[in-house]
Amino acid sequence: MKKVVRGGLVVNPSTKQEEITDLLIEDGVIIAIGEVDANLLEDADTQVIEAAGKLVVPGLIDLHVHLREPGFEHKETIESGCQAAARGGVTTMCCMPNTNPVIDNECVVEYINTMTRRANGVKVLPVGSITKGLEGESLSNIGKMREHGICAISEDGKTVADAGLMKKGMSYAKPFKIPIFSHTEDRALSGGAMNAGVNAQRFGIKGIGSDSEEVIVARDIILARTTGAHLHLSHMSTKGSADLIEMGKKVWGMTNLTAETAPHYFILDDSIVGDYDSNKKMSPPLRTSEDVEAMKSALKSGVIDVIATDHAPHHYDEKNVEFEKAPFGIVGLETSFALSYTHLVRAGVLTILELMEKMSYNPAKIINSPAGRLEVGAPADITIIEVDTPYIIDSKNFVSKGKNTPFNGMEVYGEVQMTLVEGQIVYQK
Repeated sequence: MKKVVRGGLVVNPSTKQEEITDLLIEDGVIIAIGEVDANLLEDADTQVIEAAGKLVVPGLIDLHVHLREPGFEHKETIESGCQAAARGGVTTMCCMPNTNPVIDNECVVEYINTMTRRANGVKVLPVGSITKGLEGESLSNIGKMREHGICAISEDGKTVADAGLMKKGMSYAKPFKIPIFSHTEDRALSGGAMNAGVNAQRFGIKGIGSDSEEVIVARDIILARTTGAHLHLSHMSTKGSADLIEMGKKVWGMTNLTAETAPHYFILDDSIVGDYDSNKKMSPPLRTSEDVEAMKSALKSGVIDVIATDHAPHHYDEKNVEFEKAPFGIVGLETSFALSYTHLVRAGVLTILELMEKMSYNPAKIINSPAGRLEVGAPADITIIEVDTPYIIDSKNFVSKGKNTPFNGMEVYGEVQMTLVEGQIVYQK
């Protein structure tokens, strides 16, 4: 059966198209863009999806997601994570390796591939660990994992402390043409629960300085410059990090350097932690208002290439403890577009085309995916979104097992109406 997505505002960052038109889909791919013949619309074998008054964008690609399975299924499963992704308009996501067992061999990669096939159709691409068991002592078998489908390597949740081993990992990854997703945290400089500064002193909470992030950002940029490997810096949160990335790109001319930030880092600052709500505790922590503005500027200038979520679900009981004892992390799959659209596009920071570059097109390029664009021959990974009517974020309605969000009760614009993966409807409001 053919499908027609009819009359929506098609936003395609790969061609800079922003036009009210139709998309024709067959066999999982886009076969035509433009006004569809009336006879085809009346054909019994054509399913017409009315999108008038809505955005039609490439399915979102989230490079940074914790699906918790295997090992921590009480927090999230691949199935529940895929449901949350579909509801948030995400059609492809990269799942981090800090599971139990760790994604450090082809058997665990195949397990994730199998569980993904049993889910709703959202694409899950495993990220292999840099070192065996995330122990930072010896490299995982990167080649074998690549054969079975990893899209990147990372030590996320930890940092490879040994610079020599990190350099070796980069050198191994380069011929396999996969990026290194760097968790930028020097553990010798962290150890607190919120951003170090005036607010940490006021609230009586041990702080985490921006230097704990920036030291590793600088180190890994230098190593990537040396090895030529593709370095992708995860969850950037400080002005200093943005300055270092800008130096790498503009002064050193590094085309093998990309970076991401998350909605909480360009919306919230550390002043909101005063209520000791552990749903506002994440790693890296919320920073200062100056850092928030720096993240917006870096997104606008292209210093930061991608918006990802660092979706990190936890069970209610784990978060319902004293702030200092609670685990780091918040969920984001079901709110990322609405938050980004509201606080970047409606606020005049980015255009809708620029936003879709950050949430679809650029992520696709980083992991060498054919998705992230609305072109003839491209996969029909499509998200249809209502942006004119506000709604209130209500964590009780999340389909993710995790309800740990700092955005509960916030009014936003940009509610996903339908998500298609290779032409199949995986979510419909």
